[in-house]
Amino acid sequence: MILGLLIGFFVMVAGIDIYLSPDDLSACRAADGPTSEMNCIQADAIIAVSGGDTDARTDEAIGLYRAGWAETLIFSGAARDTTGPSNAEVMRSRAIAAGVPAGSIEVEEFSRTTRENAQNTTSILTRRNIQSVIVVTSEYHQRRTSLEMQRWFGEAINVRSHPVAQDNQWDGLWWTRFSGWQLAVAELIKIGEIYAQQR
Repeated sequence: MILGLLIGFFVMVAGIDIYLSPDDLSACRAADGPTSEMNCIQADAIIAVSGGDTDARTDEAIGLYRAGWAETLIFSGAARDTTGPSNAEVMRSRAIAAGVPAGSIEVEEFSRTTRENAQNTTSILTRRNIQSVIVVTSEYHQRRTSLEMQRWFGEAINVRSHPVAQDNQWDGLWWTRFSGWQLAVAELIKIGEIYAQQR
């Protein structure tokens, strides 16, 4: 009985982990850059959204850019403290300090939610005729972010996911912390709301 419950618990944890964090580059060697294989080809842009561990998300996007996964970086996110620069602008500054040319970076500075990240970056994609993107965020946030972006971008834009492997909010032991369960349950509820709105 107890063994069965433990097995069921760990199967549930693994299922939640896998579901929340799709990685369309998992079959590729992301650090080595794109190849001619279908899911490993270069994208037009990399989109990183702020929130959670914004630095980790930014650094992952920069790493993909350096490896040649796209020629454009898009950073999206407003600031909680409106007296300072937006999160997107801070991400941009971090990327420039890491050697990314300013001309390769676009920023969207007004989004306060994941849905707004998707809505507000649509105009950048249209203006730059971007047809494929790699979306970078934290593992727990990846499924919902990609769903929102697919919803707002439409079928004309190919959306691939690539989450940060580990950040200061989420790692392989998330299920041992109350904060990890808070994040997981909140994401599952919000994902359910997305599917309910599509009906």
